[in-house]
Amino acid sequence: MIPSSTKHPSTEWAGLPIAIPSSLFFAREVEISTNRESKESPSGSESPAMATVKTKVKTGPAQASMQKMSARVLFYSLLLTLQYGVQPLISKRCIRREVIVTTSVLTCELAKVIFALIFMAKEGTLKKLSSQWTLVGSLTASGLPATIYALQNSLLQISYRNLDSLTFSMLNQTKIIFTALFTYIILRQRQSMQQIVAVFLLILAAVFLSIGEGSSKRSSSGDPDHILFYGIVPVLVASVLSGLASALCQWASQVKKHSSYLMTIEMSIVGSLCLLASISKSPDGEAIRQHGFFYGWTPLTLIPVIFNSLGGILVGLVTSHAGGVRKGFVIVSALLVTAMLQFIFEGKPPSLYCLIALPLVVSSISIYQKYPYQVKKKEV
Repeated sequence: MIPSSTKHPSTEWAGLPIAIPSSLFFAREVEISTNRESKESPSGSESPAMATVKTKVKTGPAQASMQKMSARVLFYSLLLTLQYGVQPLISKRCIRREVIVTTSVLTCELAKVIFALIFMAKEGTLKKLSSQWTLVGSLTASGLPATIYALQNSLLQISYRNLDSLTFSMLNQTKIIFTALFTYIILRQRQSMQQIVAVFLLILAAVFLSIGEGSSKRSSSGDPDHILFYGIVPVLVASVLSGLASALCQWASQVKKHSSYLMTIEMSIVGSLCLLASISKSPDGEAIRQHGFFYGWTPLTLIPVIFNSLGGILVGLVTSHAGGVRKGFVIVSALLVTAMLQFIFEGKPPSLYCLIALPLVVSSISIYQKYPYQVKKKEV
């Protein structure tokens, strides 16, 4: 949960402020301040305190709007938590090893476009698209992130198949390190000393997971190099790419005021074009030409594909409203969901190294969220 010291209601995911008591206290504050200032102020003049009271009254609707936005972010975050936690398990259970990675990625991107268009039509923004959309603005906001996310999705699909669900999820959490780094580079959002310490704790957890995954798989598969290069390395590279793309998307939505649904559509189209361009020379392209696009697919394959597409839309919404780094709470919750589901459905308790790394991951992300950087007066 986000601590109560967070100063921005729009980024509070822990819950909504208590509106009724606060409004009563606020009304009492206005009444007392008004009576006092009316006696002390000279005739025909307005004291600074009265100006402050009027400002507070005027910001009432804005505060209600921020509370509504906080509830919306909380809802999006809960849904994204479930999607993150369930995705590794359903991918391993529903996607056969024969399925060509590129086909599942392309189908997922198509599903994102369909769902985003439906949501835009529902909120009434689809009609304005023809008059407001420009090619230059689209490429500026979505072109580079789309290319990055397309590569990231392929790496994640590879890693899904070569790591157990909990290890994959925990390693995937290192994306918060790179999100914070690229957010500072692109948006100049600084980190506090506590947040820097949290980043190092998370790196230490990733080291433990790498050692534990290699040692635990060695006895069963006898090929730790395969686990390292086809499981651990892809998910870590995907985390770096995720951090970069998340910072770019946050810049586009918060600075350029680009709609998250529109970004989803643009990024899916651009990413799909990049994948299609690489098919001619890739092993997946050869496999598609030899066996067909839907080789290895079953009706169950659509389940993780649809889940992943909805998760992509939720990521855009959370990033747009709360920022990329704030997804850390979603990541922690998803980690716990994955651990619980893996134990329930697979009967597989986490390894010793995972047990050591788990509190490091949870504490590091919690510290990062609890101690944000405080802007100094000189900087203001």
